[in-house]
Amino acid sequence: MSSPRLKIGLYASLVMAIFVLASYKLYQRNDATAPQKDDVLIRVMLSGLNIAHYQPEKIDDAFSKRVFDLYLKRIDVNKKFLLKSDVAQLSKLQTDIDDEVKRGSHEFLDMSTQLMDQRVKDIQALYRDILTKPFDFTVEEKMETDPEKMVFPADKAAQREDWRKFLKYRALVQMSEMMDEQAKRTSKGNLTASTVKSATLVTDEPNRTPEQMEAEARKRVLKYYDDQFRDLMQTDANDRLAMYANVVANTYDPHTEYFAPRDKDNFDQAMTGRFEGIGASLQEKDGQIKVADIIPGSASYRQGELKAGDIITRVAQGAEVPVSVEGMRLDKAIVLIKGKKGTEVRLTVKKADGSTKIIPIIRDVVVLEDTFAQSATINEGGKKYGYIKLPSFYADFNDNGGRSSAGDVKKELEKLQKENIQGLVLDLRFNGGGSLTDAVEMAGLFIDSGPVVQVRSRQGAATVLNDRDPRVQYTGPLVVLVNKFSASASEILAAAVQDYKRGIVMGSTSTYGKGTVQRIFDLDDALPAEFNNIKPFGSLKLTTQKFYRINGGSTQFKGVMSDIVLPDPYSYLDQGEKEAEYPLKWDEIAPARYKTWADAPAVAKLAAASQKRIATDPRFKLMSEMVQRMVQRKNDTSVSLKLTTYKAEQDKAKIESDKFEAAQKAAATINISALATDIQAQGSDTVKVNRAVRFVKPLRKDMTLREAVSVIQDEA
Repeated sequence: MSSPRLKIGLYASLVMAIFVLASYKLYQRNDATAPQKDDVLIRVMLSGLNIAHYQPEKIDDAFSKRVFDLYLKRIDVNKKFLLKSDVAQLSKLQTDIDDEVKRGSHEFLDMSTQLMDQRVKDIQALYRDILTKPFDFTVEEKMETDPEKMVFPADKAAQREDWRKFLKYRALVQMSEMMDEQAKRTSKGNLTASTVKSATLVTDEPNRTPEQMEAEARKRVLKYYDDQFRDLMQTDANDRLAMYANVVANTYDPHTEYFAPRDKDNFDQAMTGRFEGIGASLQEKDGQIKVADIIPGSASYRQGELKAGDIITRVAQGAEVPVSVEGMRLDKAIVLIKGKKGTEVRLTVKKADGSTKIIPIIRDVVVLEDTFAQSATINEGGKKYGYIKLPSFYADFNDNGGRSSAGDVKKELEKLQKENIQGLVLDLRFNGGGSLTDAVEMAGLFIDSGPVVQVRSRQGAATVLNDRDPRVQYTGPLVVLVNKFSASASEILAAAVQDYKRGIVMGSTSTYGKGTVQRIFDLDDALPAEFNNIKPFGSLKLTTQKFYRINGGSTQFKGVMSDIVLPDPYSYLDQGEKEAEYPLKWDEIAPARYKTWADAPAVAKLAAASQKRIATDPRFKLMSEMVQRMVQRKNDTSVSLKLTTYKAEQDKAKIESDKFEAAQKAAATINISALATDIQAQGSDTVKVNRAVRFVKPLRKDMTLREAVSVIQDEA
C-alpha cells in the first residue's frame, strides 16, 4: 500500500505535468510582438492557479475587485500617500484587471506605480518640512491607529494634517523613551548591580532638557524616514511586479503565494533547518514587523523573552542607537535583525499587554537538538505524570536516515512508561505543523488502528489516511495542550484525539484553523525555452488539497475547539485563519468509519471542575483581567498625542504587566524534572546536560501546564 507521503508526491507530479502542458498551450499562438515579463508571469500564474488550485476563481469582475482592493491596501495600508482623488482615478480600473490579463496589458499596475512614485516624492518634501518645527506635546489631541478606520485624505491640506499627527506621534514615542532612559540614569545609584546590568540603556550621557529631547526626537524621526524613503525610491519594476503577482496569488487564499527568485532562495535557505541569527519567524502586517513564531532551540528561544505576537518597533546593534523598523519592508528589517553568531541585537518590542520592552539577544546558530521532541516527569500529589513537548512535526522527507517526530515521540513514550507515569500531557502549543505522515503515525500511538484524517483534492473523493498498527503505545489519561498558534498537523492530531474521545484538548478557544496543503512549483519549469531570455520567473506556492477530520468537518477556518478553555494572553490577537485575507471557508464531507475510545474521559465533568479551579486561582483571574484590558485597548484605536497622557497610559500598562509577572513568580513551583536516564545518557557532555536542564526551567511556573495536571488528577 502506498504511503500518504508517496500519494501526495504523485499528485504533485501530476499537477506539475498539467501545469506545464497548460503553459505550453497558452503560448502556442501567432503573436508578432515579443512577450513582456509581467504579461507572461501573470498569465502563467493564473493558468496554474485555475488548473491546480483547490478552489480556482473565475477571472471576472469579482476577481478584479479582489485584486484591486488588496493591492491598494498593500501599497498604502495606512492611507498616508494616496489622495482620495488618486483612489478615484484608480477605481475606474477596478473591474478591468481581468480584461487586462486577457489582452496582455497592465494599465492598473502602471497607473498605480506612477501615482505612488509621485506621492512618495511629494511626501518626502512634506515630512521634511513638518519636522523642521517643534511639536507641542501639551496639546490634547488624538491620532487614529487602525488602518481600517483611516480614510484617504480629501486634499493635500488634509494629507499634511495626517502626516503632522503621525510624525508627532513618532516623535512622542522617542521622547517618552528618552525620558525613561534619563530616569534610569538618574536613579542609577539606587540600583543593584544585577538591575543595572539588565537596564541595557543605562549610559553616561548628560541629562537633557525637555526642549533638547524634543529636538533630538525629531532628529531621530527625520533620520528614520530619510532611510525609509531612500529604500522606497529604490523600488524598481521587478519589486512592483513581484508585489502585484503576490497579491494576485493571495486573492485565492492566504497560503497561496508568489516567490520572486530572491524570495525563493530565502525560502529554500529556511527549509535547510540551519539558522544564524535570533531564530524568529517574522511577518509584516499593516506596516508592523510581528513575531510569527520562535524557532525551537534558537537564540530567541533560549533567551525566553521574545514571544509570538510581539511587535518589533526598533532594532539596535548592541549598544548602538536603535533604528526604527515601523513601516519598514520586511526584508529590510530582517537584514537589521539577522547577524553573525556571537553578536548582540537589542529589540524594542511592544508586548501583547501594551507594554514596551527592550530584549537583548546574542545571535547564534539554531541547535537542531532543541527542535526535537523532549520529555520530562512531573511529581504531584505523590504521583508521577509525563510531559512531552513537540515543537514541530519534523521528518526526513528525503529518506536519508534522519529523525522523525513520530519516531521520537514513540521513544519518549517508552521512556516515560518505564517511569510508571499516571497520565500524560502532550504540548502542541506554538507547533505550526509539518509532516502529515508523522501526524498520522503519532495519532496511532494513542489509538487502535483506524482513520486519522481525510485529505481531499480539487477533484475526486477524499482519501482516508489510516493508522494501520493495532498496537497502542500509551493507554492512560491524555491531555493535549494547544493555542492559537497550533496549526496544520497539530490540528490533525488534536482533532483525532478529540474525535476518538481519546483525551482532552485544552488551551485557547480554538487552534489556528489552517486545514490546507500547499505545493511549490518552479514557474521556469512550466515555460518553454523560448522564454529563457526573460527568465527567471520565480515560484508559485499554491493550495492543492484540504484536510478533513474523521467526523467529516474541516480543520480549515474554524480550527479545533478546545474541550477545556483557559484564559490566554493571545486570545485577543487577530491571529488565525479566519482573520486572514480571503481564507477558504469551513465545510464538511461524509465522516469516516471509526470507533471511539472505550474508556473515554468525562469531558463535561472535567471541564466543570477545571472552570471552578480557574475561577478561584488568582493568577488566572489576573490573566482574565489582563486579556479584557487588552481587548479594550485593541478596540480603543486612537492614541493621545499629549505627553503626560501618553506616558500615564504606558506606565499603567507596565504596572499591569509587572503585576502579572510578580504573581507568576510568586506561584508555587511545579515539580518537573528532566528524565534521569536522559541526563545519564549525556555523560560528560555538559552542553547536552544543560540542554536537558534548561528545557524544564520555564515550565516550572507554567500555569496552563499545572491546570493540565490537575485535569488528569480529576480523571484518575
